Amino acid sequence: MALTGRAGLVAAIGIVVVLLAPQPGAALAGVCLLLAAAILVDLVFAGAVRPLRFHRSGDTLIRLGQRATVELIVENPGSRRVRGALRDAWPPSAGATPRVADLDVPKGERRKITVTLAPTRRGDRSSVAVTVRSVGPLGLAARQGSHQAPWSVRVLPPFLSRKHLPSRLARLRELDGQHPALVRGQGTEFDSLREYVVGDDVRSIDWRATARRHDVVVRTWRPERDRRVLIVLDTGRTSAGRVGDAPIPLAGAVAGGAGLLVRPDPRPAPGWPRLDWSMDAALLLAALAARAGDQVDFLAYDRAVRAWVSGASRTELLSSLVNVMAPIEAELIEADSQGMVAAVLSRAKRRCLVVLLTDLNGAALDEGLMPVLPQLSSRHLVLVAGVSDPRVAAMAGRRGSAEEVYDAAAAEHAQLERRRITARLRRHGVEVVDAPPEDIAPALADAYLALKAAGRL
Repeated sequence: MALTGRAGLVAAIGIVVVLLAPQPGAALAGVCLLLAAAILVDLVFAGAVRPLRFHRSGDTLIRLGQRATVELIVENPGSRRVRGALRDAWPPSAGATPRVADLDVPKGERRKITVTLAPTRRGDRSSVAVTVRSVGPLGLAARQGSHQAPWSVRVLPPFLSRKHLPSRLARLRELDGQHPALVRGQGTEFDSLREYVVGDDVRSIDWRATARRHDVVVRTWRPERDRRVLIVLDTGRTSAGRVGDAPIPLAGAVAGGAGLLVRPDPRPAPGWPRLDWSMDAALLLAALAARAGDQVDFLAYDRAVRAWVSGASRTELLSSLVNVMAPIEAELIEADSQGMVAAVLSRAKRRCLVVLLTDLNGAALDEGLMPVLPQLSSRHLVLVAGVSDPRVAAMAGRRGSAEEVYDAAAAEHAQLERRRITARLRRHGVEVVDAPPEDIAPALADAYLALKAAGRL
C-alpha cells in the first residue's frame, strides 16, 4: 500500500476543519474515520498489481556510447483497470529513461512502455525489478508491488582506436610489398626473385640463381606470416586506476530516495580505467595482426584466468574479443605474475610474441614480474605496454605555488621511477611501449609493425 500526495492534502484540510470546529475531539475522530474509509475504498477498487504479466523485447548487444531500446509489455488479466505509475529499475550505470512512466491498462488489454538505455560502463546491465503503483478512483491510496521481468543488455567495448586501423593497414601493405608505391618488402620469409637494381643489398644476391640466369638476381623478402601473437591483459589492482578524460560523455543521473527521484550529477566525468584503455589497444593490435596473417590469442589474468580466446578465425576474432572483454572488471587484488607466466608458457609452446598489457608500476613489477620475467623472455619475444597518466606529466610542469612545487617533485619522482623500470625491462630484452591513454593503441600497433619490419617475429 502507498499513500499519494492527495491523501496528505485531504489530511491537511481535515486539520483546518478540526481547528475551526466547536468540538475538536469529535471533529478529529470524524475526519480520521472519513479519511480511513476513503483510503479503504481506494484500496478496494484499485486495480490489482499482483496478477500483472510482463514481457520484454529489444536490444541485447550494443557498444559503449550507443543507446539501447528495451520494450516492456504490461498485460492486465485482472477484472479492474490498472491506472498509476510504473518504475522499471535498472542499475544507475545503465542510464535508463524514463525512470518512471505513467501506466493505464484496462482489464484484458496490454500496453507497451519503451525504455531507452544509455550505459556509461561496459559489461552486462540487467534489469532489477518492475514496480507498479495502482492508484484508486479517489486518488488517495494505491496498491504497490514489484515483479521480476529479467532482461540483460551486454555493453561491448567501443573500440575507439578503430580510426587508426586504416593507416596501420597501409603501412602493413608497404611491408608486404603490395602498396602502389612498390615499396620493397622486408622480413625474413622468402618471397620471390628479381633482377638486381642499383641500391639493393648485396647480401640479398642469390648466387645460384645468378649463375643459372647469367644475370645478377636478388631475393625479395616479406614479413613473416602465420606467426602467433598472444595478448595478455593484466586485470589486477593496478589496472583499476582511472587515467585521462572519459572519451564518451557519461549521463549525469543518480537514483535517490525510493528510486523515483532523478537529479543531475554536477561532478565532472572521470577518465576510463587503465583496463579499458588496455582493451582498446588490444583490439587494435588484434585487428592489425589478424590482417597480417598472424594467429591472435587473448588471455586475461590476475590470480586466475578471467578470459581465454584461442583459435578464432580472422572474421570472428574481433567479435569474440569484445564479447569476452565486456564483463571483465579489474580485481582489487595483486596480480600473480608467477601464475600468469605459467599460464602463458602452458598455452604457448612455440616461440611467439607475448604482449603484456599492464601498468609500469615500479613497486608492483619489482615484486611481481621481474623475478619471473627471464622464464618468459628466454622462450618468447615479450612486449610490455603500459598506459601512463597524463595528469602526472601536467603536474610535473607546474611551478606556480609552493604546493604545486611539491606536487611537481612527486610527479618527477613518479616519472623517474617509470623510466627506471622501462630501462630494466629493456635490459632483459623486452620491448616496452609507454604512452598516454589516447596514444597507447597506435603506439602499440607501431611497435608491432616495427618488429614485423625488422623480421623479429
